Amino acid sequence: MHDLIGDIHGHADALVRLLGMLGYSRRGGVYRHPTRQVIFLGDFIDRGPAIGETLAIVRDMVDAGAAQAVMGNHELNALAFHTADPSGPGEHLRRHSEKHSRQHAETMRQLSKSDLASALAWFRKLPLWLDLDGCRVVHACWDDAHAARIAEAVGDGPLDDDLLVAACRRGGPLVEAVEALLRGKAARLPDGLSNIDKDGHVRHTVRMRWFDDPAGHTIRSYALEEIACDAPLPLAVLDAARPYPKDGKPVFVGHYWLRGERPMLLAPNVACLDWSVAKGGFLCAYRHDGELVLTDDHFIWSA
Repeated sequence: MHDLIGDIHGHADALVRLLGMLGYSRRGGVYRHPTRQVIFLGDFIDRGPAIGETLAIVRDMVDAGAAQAVMGNHELNALAFHTADPSGPGEHLRRHSEKHSRQHAETMRQLSKSDLASALAWFRKLPLWLDLDGCRVVHACWDDAHAARIAEAVGDGPLDDDLLVAACRRGGPLVEAVEALLRGKAARLPDGLSNIDKDGHVRHTVRMRWFDDPAGHTIRSYALEEIACDAPLPLAVLDAARPYPKDGKPVFVGHYWLRGERPMLLAPNVACLDWSVAKGGFLCAYRHDGELVLTDDHFIWSA
């Protein structure tokens, strides 16, 4: 039985409170439960005040077998930020722009060089998804075709520099697949329209409800965020759509910075566990007991 925990972003205090609410206690320096295991959905770093403590708790639990974890887009971003781009001397796979540097600043400020190097080495070992007997876990979007393409290239090994280049450099053969799994699927807004993201940046795309059939939807009704646009969905969105099967195993995601007084399911077999702990929301878990039809009653959360 698993307790799935969403994006932590360096909020170790909320993580400790949530683990306590779930019945985990610290024994031998590691948070454990006598009969259950945590699955972390990625995005451990950036933003929050206790990134080092968060990584220590998560890594110790994973190393001890008390937890599993998948990679989030912030871990991939960090790897790309610190990996040289072989095609551009002095450049990195993730440009050191003002925006990217600001997003990663708290991690670099809080971690020593040796701790950062250790964390990056650990990130390379994180799987991009888990397909377990009773559920599936991925940071942003489940897509069988993209997962198969990545598995063929990556296998069971860590992400080496060649694979990072393939996944992170514009035009790389794995960029579309990795973007979908770790950042979700998006639609480009019509000319003249834009959206403001959680950090105040202007975006010209909007995240889509990848788990639903797009037939009959507009951009507004198919978006995972509020957007005042009733234009038809672009053909590219319709062509790329692979709705999650209604009889598929439960799938758990993070990533989407959802808002509300309490968490709610996205679909009977799809749960998002990112409820904006780093933006005034709460850290969220789902206590999964093997049920195929999920229930809102199994969410547990801590501010």
